[in-house]
Amino acid sequence: MSDATAWDARYGGGDFQFGEAPNRYLESLTPRLRPGMRALAVGDGEGRNGVWLARQGLAVTAVDWSAAGLAKARALAAREGVALRTVVADLAAWDWPAAAFDLVAWVFVHLPPADRAVAARGAAASLAPGGLLALECFTPAQEGRRSGGPRDRALLWSGAIVREAFAGLEVLECLEGTVRLDEGPRHQGEAEVVRALLRRPG
Repeated sequence: MSDATAWDARYGGGDFQFGEAPNRYLESLTPRLRPGMRALAVGDGEGRNGVWLARQGLAVTAVDWSAAGLAKARALAAREGVALRTVVADLAAWDWPAAAFDLVAWVFVHLPPADRAVAARGAAASLAPGGLLALECFTPAQEGRRSGGPRDRALLWSGAIVREAFAGLEVLECLEGTVRLDEGPRHQGEAEVVRALLRRPG
């Protein structure tokens, strides 16, 4: 299910809707990153996470269904002097490359359950043996808060959903709780999230 038109409209202005700085959880994984690693930034919108990963020396592909968002991502990468490959695609319909990435960053990607299951299988299969998947998403406890996230409860995540969606991956950590977001105008204030780090065996 693609909502590309709505996201193109959101990203069409000059401001970065979620800021230019990387997601804090992803940033906390810096000690695990090595130059030359192949990374996929899923649903990366305007490129804040993909560009940051490229600045760490990783070879990064950013995929999103918004062409407008990825145009801004390429501009941000050019401004930062790093390479960023971009792919406009619906994650539920994309032909995910097999065993192609050492890291998949899944940051605030909220899809309907059927599409989520398809995309999660693709993401898991796209990891090389030993590859990591880092995820941060809103949980049902976020409902009613003004700090961001979807209004449709079916799009929200939980630790149980993470474990089910990525059943073939080893769970290194999976935590639910409150964090303080400072990610552009759309993610501000206390928020309820699940943070998970998973690894493909091998």
